[in-house]
Amino acid sequence: MSEQQLYRVPTISGLAETISSALAEIEGTKVFFVGRGSYAKPLIEDLQSQGITVEVFRGYASNPLYEDVVNGVEAFKAFQPDLLVSVGGGSALDTAKCIQLFATVDALADSEETYLDAKYSEAVVPHFVVPTTAGTGSDATTFAVVYYKGDKYSVDSPQALPNYVALVPEFLHGLSIYQKRATMLDALCQAIESYWSVNSTDESKAYSVKAINLILANYRTYLSSTDDDAAEALLEAAYIAGQAINITKTTAPHAMSYKMSGLYDLAHGHACAIALPKVWRYMLENLELCSDPRGVEYLDQAFGEIASYLGADNPSQAIAWLEKLLAELDMRSPKDTSPEDLEALVRSINVQRLANNPVALDSEAIELLYQWIIPSLTQDKGE
Repeated sequence: MSEQQLYRVPTISGLAETISSALAEIEGTKVFFVGRGSYAKPLIEDLQSQGITVEVFRGYASNPLYEDVVNGVEAFKAFQPDLLVSVGGGSALDTAKCIQLFATVDALADSEETYLDAKYSEAVVPHFVVPTTAGTGSDATTFAVVYYKGDKYSVDSPQALPNYVALVPEFLHGLSIYQKRATMLDALCQAIESYWSVNSTDESKAYSVKAINLILANYRTYLSSTDDDAAEALLEAAYIAGQAINITKTTAPHAMSYKMSGLYDLAHGHACAIALPKVWRYMLENLELCSDPRGVEYLDQAFGEIASYLGADNPSQAIAWLEKLLAELDMRSPKDTSPEDLEALVRSINVQRLANNPVALDSEAIELLYQWIIPSLTQDKGE
């Protein structure tokens, strides 16, 4: 895995020069650009004014689709760029990461094989990512999400770690308040989940603590203003939380969030955040089901440490604080549900992510948790 080069760029206007300098390092002149926000047109024009040839790919969904990525691979190979640039939220970054990986596959063995089954070679060109939200962590990880035939897949390869990352706080000022809240909560959930993951290490925990501290010290200013320092702090926190989950992967709250996002049109961070306190409470009440090889005492201590980093005396107080925070931010559970939803939610769980959870969860526990997270599901059952 190559080491990343991190740039701190205060304003969007300085981004083209930063990308150009990275391109000059590799003696390139051609950029394959994945992005489509209002920032895209002036940024592309700035790059072109510096003699850079730019091919733009906009054809991707908010939840990256396999078919869209395949189209991107074809355009990428036809253009033969020197640098891949992605600018946007998680969908743009994940789409670009998948394009970069899939483009390393010379040919598929037969019509039944997909790029998801293939072995990836070393990336043909470096990848420069610019996150426009503070939450996904995709800029710091080796994995990406893509949907194939309606199912979510996590593509994971060392080659997917971006080579260059630019943190541009000005991008965050254009987000809606809902987007700012949801992405901030996503980063906080990543940091917490990474800390209690069965895969946690001293290094990942240090990242988690740093991310939590940055978020708690700056989130109120960030949410209530266009303060550049607070925005930069949240971008850094999200990046650091991404470094944490790159080591540990996420756990049950993230696994449970994906179907909720689709069913109820919730932002990913919103869905994670309403799940996390309920999952934590369940784990606290069922420590005897600890699946972390370091044991129950270790896990109990880890829960206490997380609580202290959140400014609470114990895990129960920390859970109450998180639930109060959600209420203050108006991040509510869905109410418009149907009786079929519960079965669909339970069926959707990614078993791989549950393996990272420090307390074992079976289908019965998952069903109970969804009823805690979304009380109207219980009402739909007539209970």
